[in-house]
Amino acid sequence: MAMTMTEPVQILIVEDEPLIAMMLEDFLDVLDKQVAGTVDSVEDALARVAEGGIDAAILDVNLRGGQKSTPVAEALAERGVPFVFATGGADDALDERFRDRPRLQKPFTMDGVAKALGSL
Repeated sequence: MAMTMTEPVQILIVEDEPLIAMMLEDFLDVLDKQVAGTVDSVEDALARVAEGGIDAAILDVNLRGGQKSTPVAEALAERGVPFVFATGGADDALDERFRDRPRLQKPFTMDGVAKALGSL
């Protein structure tokens, strides 16, 4: 079976909980992925997305200070970069445009991360 899509390798992590971000970095390492960056705010994430070189992203829906990661999702979608939403809630008030995107439910598991990235 020929793979037309190359599996994403450079993954951006947008997560405001340092311990969770570190855990995701560890998971990605084990899954043979590179971390394209770990950021904890919309502002930093947008700056990192603008730099390019990202194959996929894991976006925490709710960032500190009541920020939603929606602007980051928009920037990634504009560039055709696939992403998965990390969420602890049912739909965590996801923007309607992005409700069809893959979800990664908290608490994260290695298997969950592998499946979510595999679905991109």
